[in-house]
This record gives sequence, C-alpha cells and structure tokens, in this order.
Amino acid sequence: MTAIQVPGLLTFTIAIVVFFVGSTLNRLIAPLQRWNIPEAVTGGMIAALATLVAYKVFGVELSFTLAARDMLLLYFFTGIGLNAKFADLIAGGRPLVVLLVLTLIYLVIQNAIAAGSVAALGLPHGLAPFVGSASLIGGHGTTIAWAPVISERFGVNNLMEVGIATATLGLVIASLVGGPIAGFLIKRHGLSGPLGETAPVVGLPAEPADQRDEISHVSLLRSILVINVVILVAYGLEDAVEATGIKLPMFVVCLLVAIVATNLVPRLAPRLAWPSRTRGLALISDLALNVFLAMSLMSMQLWTLGELGPALVVILTLQTVAAVAYIIFVVFPAMGRDYLAAVISAGFTGISLGATPTAIANMTAVTKVHGAAARAFIILPLVSAFFIDIANAFAIGFMAR
Repeated sequence: MTAIQVPGLLTFTIAIVVFFVGSTLNRLIAPLQRWNIPEAVTGGMIAALATLVAYKVFGVELSFTLAARDMLLLYFFTGIGLNAKFADLIAGGRPLVVLLVLTLIYLVIQNAIAAGSVAALGLPHGLAPFVGSASLIGGHGTTIAWAPVISERFGVNNLMEVGIATATLGLVIASLVGGPIAGFLIKRHGLSGPLGETAPVVGLPAEPADQRDEISHVSLLRSILVINVVILVAYGLEDAVEATGIKLPMFVVCLLVAIVATNLVPRLAPRLAWPSRTRGLALISDLALNVFLAMSLMSMQLWTLGELGPALVVILTLQTVAAVAYIIFVVFPAMGRDYLAAVISAGFTGISLGATPTAIANMTAVTKVHGAAARAFIILPLVSAFFIDIANAFAIGFMAR
C-alpha cells in the first residue's frame, strides 16, 4: 500500500476542480438539478469513489491536508452571523422555539434507534452514541471529542473510525435527501417563495438595489477584513467560553460574535461601511461553503468501514427512514405547512443526519430555485449549531454511563 499525503494548496485546487465537475454533471443530468443536489456534493461523491478505486485497485491511499477547510467553515458561519439582524431573530421567535423542541424530541428518537440497533445486531454497547446523535446530530467535531472518553470507558478501540464513518455517510445522505424532500413538499402543497424576490447566494432576502453595492476589490477586502476581525475576537474568547463548561465548536463562537457585531457596530459607528447583506459578503460566503463541502466529501476514506460496513448500512438505513418520516409527518406540519416550513424541512436533514453546513447548503439550493426564506437561515443555525450541541452533550453522557 502506497500512502500519499496531498499538500494543502493542491488539496484546495483539487476541491475547486471537484466543484466544477459537480457543476457540469448537475447541468448534464436533469435529476440532479431537479432534486436540488448541491454541485459540491455531486463532485465530492465522484471524487470519494475515485479515491476508493485508487485504494482497492491500485493500492494507493490518498489523504488530504484539510487545514483550509476548517478556516472556510469559520468564514462561512461568520458571514451568516454578519447577515443576522436581531429584528429577523425576533420575527422568527415562535418558529425558533418550535424547531428547537422538534429537534430535542428527535435527538431522543435517534438515540433510541441507535441503542436498539446496536443491541439487536450484537455490537458493543459503546458503539451506540456513534451511530446515534454523537455522530449524526453532533457531526465530526462531537465524534472526535467524545471518542477517546467512551473508548476508554468501554474498551472499544475503533469508536473513532466508526463515528467518523457514520458522520461522513450521514452527511452524504443528508446532502442527497434534503433537496428532494423540499421539492416533494413544495410540489405537493403548491408552495413558492415571495413573488418577485429571488434568493441571494446564502438565501437571505433581496433588498432594494444599491448602486454602491458593487463587487470590487474594495468591497471584497472590506468583507474579508471584518470576517477576519470577528474570527480573531472569537479565538480570543475561546478560553472564556470553555471556562463556562460549555463545549462549543469555534464556528458557533464565530457565528455568535458576528451576530453581536453586526447588530452593535453599525449603531455605534453609523458612518462606518459595514458588509452586512452585501454582494461581496454573499460571494465570499458562497465560495467558502462550496469549497468546504467539496473538500469534506472528496476526503472521505470509504474503505475505513471495514467489517462494520454491513451493520452501518443497516443502522443508517433505519436512521434515514426515521429522519425522512419525521421531517415529512412532524417537522413540516409543526412548522406551519408553508414555504418556510418546506425550506426548513430541507435543512432539518442536516440537523438530523449531517451537519449545519449541509443544512445550509440544502436550503440554499432550494431557495435559489423557489425564492427566498430569510428566517430559515437565522433559525436553523441557532438551533443546530448552538442549542442542540448543549442538549447533545447531556444525551451522549447519559448513553455513555
């Protein structure tokens, strides 16, 4: 076996190529476009299958340097936060509470399915969190954080691999089913976005055209400067956040700092040019999200599933069926059966099976076709990236007793 570590710049370049491959395939294959599959997901899956062939057929193990991916995630969520206005948050108050309650209920359902499946298949008890909310709702970060603790407690050595595989496959499944779910609901109920209003890059509502809001090197540099300052402040607050005993991913801290900044700075310094809801910021956010997804999917090492592959397929099939049924029969009706509910239904696949960026990508793909749904992009990240992480920590701790 020949191991090849792809350096950072080449990894970044390949990710861009992967995106364009996905974009071309989406344009040529009608169902991909009709199902709102993100271009980065299409290309990323092709790349992951290619690395699997390289491993199985040619004995070459490819691994990618992903430092840039982590920074792109921070860029994207900082951009989301900079576009978040408290007025929108207040306007979305009731849907926010409803979505949080629905997510907490599903967290219990997901872990019950995981525990029952592990027992029925005769797998080690310690695996349960990593085919449940630790990996699916929590994602890669939560998996990496909890795997050493639970591995030591139960004496199971491959928890990290199982958790990463589950989180990765869950991300792929969420990417594939989110768009079709929304498309089904929109078509069945005759829904659409606001008339005459198209969704910008990250799904935020279109505002009156401003001749000064042009994409130029000045507007892009202004947006990048503000994003960098927010990220630096978030890093500076990392120790203070950890001191509270709450484990938050850095992208959540960036999101919260950006929300505070975008609602405070323009009031304190009204003459200061601020990038909130500008074309430049939207362009940077869209770029960051698409390259992040491409890098995440193309770096999947599908061969690590090993002997647990069939068991994981069975469990993930059960989790997928449960998630889709819950979204169609519970989430959509509870959120109001309207267009916002359909967009959030697409995003809920990211909460239940994948990750917050996947949820955002699914909602972005839907709103680009059917119209804007501003509150969805404020409500869902707050639930999936903040409130649910706290609840998930308690759930994982309970399962690991």
